[in-house]
Amino acid sequence: MDDKILLFVPTYNCEKQITRVLQQCDEEIMKIISCIIVVNNRSTDNTENVVLDYIKNHPEKPIKLLRNNQNYGLGGSHKVAFQYAVENNFRYVIVLHGDDQGSLIDLIPYIKDGTYQKVDCLLGGRFMKSSKLPGYSSFRTFGNRVFNILFSIATKRKIYDLGAGLNMYCTESLKNKYYFKFADDLTFNCFMIIALPRLRLNARFFPITWREEDQVSNVKLFSQALKTVKIVFNSLFSGKNYIRKEFRTKCFENYNADEITDKIRN
Repeated sequence: MDDKILLFVPTYNCEKQITRVLQQCDEEIMKIISCIIVVNNRSTDNTENVVLDYIKNHPEKPIKLLRNNQNYGLGGSHKVAFQYAVENNFRYVIVLHGDDQGSLIDLIPYIKDGTYQKVDCLLGGRFMKSSKLPGYSSFRTFGNRVFNILFSIATKRKIYDLGAGLNMYCTESLKNKYYFKFADDLTFNCFMIIALPRLRLNARFFPITWREEDQVSNVKLFSQALKTVKIVFNSLFSGKNYIRKEFRTKCFENYNADEITDKIRN
């Protein structure tokens, strides 16, 4: 693989699942991925030590563990990883959530056939016709489909998901930091979706399998739904400059993380 591809794994209290996520990166997949960064958003469980143990036992895999300087939220962890990808000259960055709901296997065919080089981002679509949702509740599926319709109206594009945990971005499209003022919470990807037409970014959705097993959701459904409704309706009645507004509740000057992999290398 000629392109330098970064795999970014955001984690928060994923000690039970993170090993399974890293095990997805088998020999075949590592022919595609150049480096893996696990970004720990100040987990309160044993996630960090589990990752360090895995790195120690798999020295053949180029894995780095980063710890956010503060709890930035899921969106903030994305900002850490996007900046890391830009500063270290990666051409693409893959996002795979650390709770082992998504599978890299679903994305690999679009990398092997070169589809990823023709778009600004490849976005996992949990609610596409050929996607599979083992263990996912029908209530949440219905709610997501409704929001997908609303965001399709707002963006004038067919939207299949507002935030699956498996996506791929061309780093070139991230260099201007258009995402910097987007909310740092779980609505970050909603703003990324709203930004697509306004920045004329070319996105393609692809079907994925999304599992609900031993994961513990951080989503508070009612409050999350209200935030999402607010985003879509504000975007509908705002101009092109909507995405340039400040959407963060706490404005960090920078999003920094320390690499702590050296703990096991010294």
